[in-house]
Amino acid sequence: MSESTDLLTPIEGPSAWYGRDMIGRSDEWMYELSPAEIIEITEAVASLRERGIGMLDVARADFVLPTLGAVLDRIQDDVVNGRGFALIRGIPVDAYSIEEAALAYFGIGTYFGWAIPQNAKGHVLGHVRDIGLDPDNPTHRLYGTRARHLYHTDSCDIVGLLCLQTAKSGGASKIASSVTVYNEMLERRPDLVRVMEQPFITDRKGEIPEGKGPFYEMPIFNPHAGLLTTTYNRDFITAAQRHNEVPRLTDEQIEAMDLADELADGDDIRLDMDFRPGDIQFIHNHQMLHARTPYEDYPEPERKRHLLRLWLAPPNARPLAPAIAERFGNIEPGTPRGGIRVPGQTLTAPLQPE
Repeated sequence: MSESTDLLTPIEGPSAWYGRDMIGRSDEWMYELSPAEIIEITEAVASLRERGIGMLDVARADFVLPTLGAVLDRIQDDVVNGRGFALIRGIPVDAYSIEEAALAYFGIGTYFGWAIPQNAKGHVLGHVRDIGLDPDNPTHRLYGTRARHLYHTDSCDIVGLLCLQTAKSGGASKIASSVTVYNEMLERRPDLVRVMEQPFITDRKGEIPEGKGPFYEMPIFNPHAGLLTTTYNRDFITAAQRHNEVPRLTDEQIEAMDLADELADGDDIRLDMDFRPGDIQFIHNHQMLHARTPYEDYPEPERKRHLLRLWLAPPNARPLAPAIAERFGNIEPGTPRGGIRVPGQTLTAPLQPE
């Protein structure tokens, strides 16, 4: 049976995959760039610089990829309408300056969607790097630390990560199908599936849209228009408990999240990825969960683990349940929806972490 609005119906299809099966099928989800395709990217970057087109102004029409473009279109469709993730390997980041690497990444991103702001500062090009933030501070976001990330989704349709530099140890990417997690929960504990369908109070960590409060309510499992969309960030749900007016999490809510986390990290369900410099990972947040192991960094600043991040809104986006507007703001498909949007924000694309 295909995806249904009935949360007590198992979901079948390419989005309901198991990591144990994907390990031996990397040719389906990993694409290695050819020398000719790398030349296309390099020439497209050079063209942007020659024409003086800044990153914030780059559109797909400005980043012409004569043969690779059609490949990216196919990969984008797999991400949005298929298994929900892909890895593109081979961006020559060691041969590029940080500006060239960022332009190449941003240009490729235009084939997947519009770049949207990832924080209150308006960064449309994000940096995942340890900048000394405190992982125990409920107002700090974990991408600026070396701490683990629990399985979660981001406030966008697609998240992309380009690896510039790996850690000394750790920092592995872990992904899991939230559709498979749902199916397994349904088989084991359908009562907890119903709990996940009810609103959980989630913190905004100080990044507050106009007219909104410091936290909001939204279910984790959101059925709508024949699709199941999962929106989950346990760190943000836990952070909301710092507000006195927020009710304490119930035993059932904690049990439901514990089971979801356990399932996602199960050996059969999760898929581990060790990034190499030049790898780009694209994930469809609505049907995927992603996590990161803690890591140890090199002491030299130039060797520290460093990923560039894009949050993207695809033109072929799925319809979303009205409840997700609390997180996304605008939920209209085919628009630059989602992201972090606050009063006075100016969009920027910094080339170094800020």
